[in-house]
Amino acid sequence: MSLVAELKSAVTPRAALLVVGVFALQLLFITSYVGALHHPKPTDVPFGVVAPPQVAGTLVTRMDALPGDPLDARTVPDPATAREQIMNRDIDGALIVDPRGRTDTLLVASGGGKALSVTLEGMLTRLEAGNQRQLRTVDVAPSSPQDFNGLSAFYLVIGWCVGGYICAAILAISAGSRPANPHRAIIRLGVLALYAILGGLGGAIIVGPILGALPGSVAALWGLGALVVFAVGAATLALQSVFGIVGIGLAILLVVVAGNPSAGGAFPLPMLPPFWKAIGPALPPGAGTWAARSIAYFKGNDMTVSMLVLSAWAVVGTAVTLVMSSLKREPAAEPIADEVGAVRA
Repeated sequence: MSLVAELKSAVTPRAALLVVGVFALQLLFITSYVGALHHPKPTDVPFGVVAPPQVAGTLVTRMDALPGDPLDARTVPDPATAREQIMNRDIDGALIVDPRGRTDTLLVASGGGKALSVTLEGMLTRLEAGNQRQLRTVDVAPSSPQDFNGLSAFYLVIGWCVGGYICAAILAISAGSRPANPHRAIIRLGVLALYAILGGLGGAIIVGPILGALPGSVAALWGLGALVVFAVGAATLALQSVFGIVGIGLAILLVVVAGNPSAGGAFPLPMLPPFWKAIGPALPPGAGTWAARSIAYFKGNDMTVSMLVLSAWAVVGTAVTLVMSSLKREPAAEPIADEVGAVRA
């Protein structure tokens, strides 16, 4: 047999197309991660200013005029309101000006992302030094000592996402990408739901009681984890039912290539470039990371949008899977039978 014939036999056109797709996915992975994370800088960070009326307006104007627009400053009536807004995740920090002294107070929340709180501290220290004033920093929602750089919530959610799409991929590859009928689709979704419940519980126990990496309610993290796993798994099943095995690559594209760097894990959303900052909250890793940090450090505040996003992925993924399973299709030729026939010929 000639080399060309051997090549055609070893690498089918379908396999060649899949290799090209993997190559493109590899390049997109590099582009997405490096593009999102190679040069983080704060942009329009929601920031409060508590100061006497005669200086508050001027200070807000100065902050809004900083090069690169790092802050989106607004006046806040008093320190208590500033703390409340930080805990509600309406703002990421606040400067409290002391009119009777020369030391002002910066409020931050490292539980929402330590990189951002450190960046705010450095920026405000320089700004205060230019006004011949000093700065002290108070962490309103500090990250756990066992949660280095506040990354545990991010890695927890990534683990849940990986489990979701790998479980769905195994269910599809083992018996065909598209379920043969609605009953099989329901069985697959049921298995996925059980896996999601167990996976959510396992992750919550590991980061909580076992490692002590995240504070907050284990039950709340369990519920979040189950929803994250099922949402990603249902989306993967839906993509596979529509696009076949290529759907696995599309799931990786959405969750890993686009979702992970835009999740606000390594660097919170205000530090990401505009594209990743825009898509992050709409994808499961971003929605899950935001919700996990809310549970751990912000008393469960400001989770509604994230939970709706995850629920939408779960509902749409389930609906598409069920609809595709009900569509009639031509029976595929059995690969084993084809091979036997070829040998006999």
